[in-house]
Amino acid sequence: MSFSTLKTEGERGFLDGQLLIAMPSMQDSNFARTVVYICAHSKAGAMGFIINRSQDISFCDVLGHLKLLDATEIGTLPRDRREFPILAGGPVETGRGFVLHSDDFSSESSIPVSDEISLTATLDIIRAICDGRGPAKATMLLGYAGWGPGQLEEEMSNNGWLNCPASDDLIFDRSLDNKYERALASLGVSPEMLSSEAGHA
Repeated sequence: MSFSTLKTEGERGFLDGQLLIAMPSMQDSNFARTVVYICAHSKAGAMGFIINRSQDISFCDVLGHLKLLDATEIGTLPRDRREFPILAGGPVETGRGFVLHSDDFSSESSIPVSDEISLTATLDIIRAICDGRGPAKATMLLGYAGWGPGQLEEEMSNNGWLNCPASDDLIFDRSLDNKYERALASLGVSPEMLSSEAGHA
């Protein structure tokens, strides 16, 4: 399964470009207290990225690993590029990098997710970010979250997830500590409200 496969099916799932917010009762440790941006949703399944979980690997580590710059060159990068955010995007293919970004950058491999946001998973966007030619808003993610046909719908029907429209503020904001609460607040609820309702019919 790939984003391009899900996207080229020509159908737009009702969760495309939406946020999923894990319910407090979520038992899967991979997704407890997560906010997930859904990039592709169709009958074939769904794929997205956790946008509120930090990653131990830095952008400088990535540049060195990919041999795009040597240590001296990395040291001369402006601070905002050296501290470019990298998140743990999900439990699938954690060694693979993706960049979610505003649509002011495009390459042949960029895939539109919504009218404002695209996804690029090739080195050209990393080089552009290093050179200061990158998109105005962007976040790199290692790994992704994936669901098979009907799996996500079943999890939602079992009250595993809430969903709400996505906003650039939540997707690209580097403040991760309270992103879960802020996503819930966009629906007018708090974790305490959900916890008190958990287990009640």
